[in-house]
Parts: sequence; C-alpha cells; structure tokens
Amino acid sequence: MWKPVLAAIPAMLYSTFTFAAGTASCEQVLKQLASQLMDATCVESADLTTRNPATTPEDNAIKSLPPFAFMPRSDRAILMPDERRRTPILKAVPGLQIQARFVSDPLQQGRFLLRLPKDWNGRLVIAGASGARSEFNGDFAWSDYLVQKGYAYASQNKGVLSSQSSQADDPLACRTAPDSDTYVRYYDNEAGQEFTRWRDFMVLAARVARQGVQFAYGKAPRYTYAVGTSNGGYQVRRAVESAPEQFDGGVEWAGTYVGEPGPNLLTALPPAIRNFQAYQDSGYAADSLAARNLLAAGYPPDLIIEKDGKKTSFLAYHSMHFWEPTQCQWQKRLDPDYNTYGAGPGNYNYLARLSASGVGKNVAAIATTGHIRRPLITVAGTMDGLLPIDLHARAYARQVAAQAGRNAPAYRLYEIQNGNHVESLADDFPQLELMWPHAQHAFDLLVAAVEQKKTLPPAQCVPRGARIAEQPAQPGHCVQLLQP
Repeated sequence: MWKPVLAAIPAMLYSTFTFAAGTASCEQVLKQLASQLMDATCVESADLTTRNPATTPEDNAIKSLPPFAFMPRSDRAILMPDERRRTPILKAVPGLQIQARFVSDPLQQGRFLLRLPKDWNGRLVIAGASGARSEFNGDFAWSDYLVQKGYAYASQNKGVLSSQSSQADDPLACRTAPDSDTYVRYYDNEAGQEFTRWRDFMVLAARVARQGVQFAYGKAPRYTYAVGTSNGGYQVRRAVESAPEQFDGGVEWAGTYVGEPGPNLLTALPPAIRNFQAYQDSGYAADSLAARNLLAAGYPPDLIIEKDGKKTSFLAYHSMHFWEPTQCQWQKRLDPDYNTYGAGPGNYNYLARLSASGVGKNVAAIATTGHIRRPLITVAGTMDGLLPIDLHARAYARQVAAQAGRNAPAYRLYEIQNGNHVESLADDFPQLELMWPHAQHAFDLLVAAVEQKKTLPPAQCVPRGARIAEQPAQPGHCVQLLQP
C-alpha cells in the first residue's frame, strides 16, 4: 500500500486573489444559478483543497441551526480522520467554491456544494454523502483527489441535515450508544424526509452542477461521474440505475444495500446488536455461541488487542458507534410504529414486521434494482464491520448479475482483503487495509473505461498491499474475510 506524502503549500496561497473560471466571476455564476439556489455564497479561493482551512467550514458554522445539525469537519473526518493516511495534496488548486441551499426543497434542508477549479479538465463529479452527513463529507476522500486532477466537484447532503440533541421521551429519539443516556433526533426521521429523497438530491445536484459548469466555463462537461461512500454509495447506485441521462458512470465505496426481501440494514443489524453483549460478556471468546452467531449473521471475525491494560475489540467499536444508532435511524424512518427501546433494537424482526406494519412498502420504495444503465464499480472491504460484504457489496453484485442482459453496462466488484468500512481503526488494528487508495484507483479505471473504451479489470480479491490488477491472482471473491 502506498503512503500519502503531504506537500507543503505556502501560506500566501490562502490569501484572497482574483480568479475567473473561463470568463465568469462569482457574481456572474451566482446570478445564473439564482433560480436554483438560495442563501448562496461564492468565494474566489486560492486553494480548493483541504490544505486551505476555509475550504471546509467549521462545525456548527450555520448559527441559525441547532448544534450538531451541520458538522462539516467532523463529517469529512469520519472516513479519513488521520492526516497521515489521507489523499496526498501536492499542489494548490485555485478556483470558485459555491455553497447554497436548493430553492426547490420545500423542507429547506437540501444543501449544495460546487467547486470549480481554474484549470478545469472538462469533467464533472457528483458526490454522495455517507451516514447522516453534510455535503462536505467527501472532502478528504474524494474532493482533494479530484480537484487536483482538474475535475469540477459537486456534492449534496441527501436533502437533510444531520441531528440535534434530544431526550429519551422523544418518540423519534435514538441513543448514541447501547449503554448511553445521550439521545439525538435525526432530521432523516422528521416528517417529509423519506429516504426516497436521497436519490432525488443526487440527481438534482447533477443538474444544477452541470448548469454551474456551463455558466462558469462557457461549455457543458464532457463527462459526468458519480462517487460516494456508504449511504453515498447507495446514492451512486440509484443514480446509475435511474438517471443515465445525468451520469456517464459511477464508483461506490461500500454502498449500503437495500433489498426489499432482504438483506438490508433492518435484517442485518438486529442479530449483531442482539448477540454482542453476550459476546462481550464471554471476554470476547472466539468459540462462544455469541461469536458464532455473529459470524453466522455475516459479520467478520473480531480483532482483539491489548490497549491501556484492557482488551480492545474491533467489533466493540462498531457496536459502540454504529450498530444501534443506525438501526434506530432506519427503523424509525421505515417502521415508526415499532417500540424501539421497549421491544429492543436487537429484537427487531423484519420478516415478522412485514405483516404488522408498512415497512415492506417503505423499503420497496427505496430498494435498489440492480438494473444499472451506466458502468459501475463497487469497492468493498472484506472486514467491513458496519455493512458486511456478503450482505451489502456481494448482495448488490448478485442483484446486478441477475438483471444483466447482453448489452448491459460493465459492472465490477473489487474486494479489498481486510478492508474496513472506515479508516479510523487502521492504527489500532494493523491487519486492516486502507480503502481510499483503491476507491480512487477504481475511479481512474472507470474514467479510462468510459472515455478510452478500455476494458475494466475483472472482478477480483485485491490482496493485502496490492492494487486492482489487470490480471488478478485472485479473481472473484476473497476466500476468507480476514487474512492474518
């Protein structure tokens, strides 16, 4: 695996300067987009990369919103928190940065970001947002890489803000962890915030960004690509399934799979939540019944280290930070009549609830089809502790294969041996492989396939320390989820 090297950039590059993309200024571009955007700001930036502190606003920068509703810097760090393990920034990228809200959103939460580099390569990328994150979620993982290559970059927040503090007696409140007495209320669960909006805002961002590019540079982008991670990867899938007129292809990193009959998060998360406490009580015994149940539910084997005089568990991190809050968020949106903490998050039974609630109809409304209409690449880690690879990446690959016809667009699943969902655990658990270099490499492969008609490398297991290969040593799936 290659290591990023961060190049020093003179402080003077952060100062104000005069810039015009093509023949357009900030004022001219905003004037042209006035019917699409509101509360819009445009900055003539000396550097669109994150080496410029002004590129990503501070958390809670929008003072009219409650705390935690808008968390740009936390959002970008959720994927890649360690500056030693981020995209190398080798140069400053001058250009225009536009931030705004969508006029057409009746809930007035849909947000938009557009970066227009001075040295434009004629192409546009639209990014999805993971979790309940903002439009700045991809700044480390995607934007830094793409704007240095000259791509115009746009992103959105799925039409929804993040969360706000709440109390246990709030019917929409979710605990932040299994043993926590802290609760939040996700904006995603508010009235009118159906998950169907996630696809719509990805497509809307593409339409508005294309207009912005046209106004700024005097011509439309030659190609438009979709990228995203986790829930943002789901947005990419829905984009290439349903809006081929807007996108020429996509790359999704560990996208969330939504199958109407399953698997989906409402089938996958409860077994993990239900068995984890017993597994922890066993002292993280690999031969315990709870450990075997976790493996049987599709979750990867645990990693255990001694840290600060006690055991630290890879799966415990996911239990503490992801499993229950995610289950609560999706259940309250898709099956709001279920008694979350009375009946228990781990006892949720999706199949039983199909006849007792409208959850089946709600899931069907957001389910992927697998009928891709543009080339698509999935990059997923075998040690994904939030979206296990067989329940998400491989499930979608099976769905695409079932829909594929004679002239179907190219689809590839590149499995990264020992890759996890987020990069934050790589220091504690050296067995884990970083995912972002493979996602970025996959993007370059997609561009070559679309624009130069090159054949994508076959689906494969990418060994530890290796790259996606033209002639893979391990075609198809990885044999084991964990390679020691």
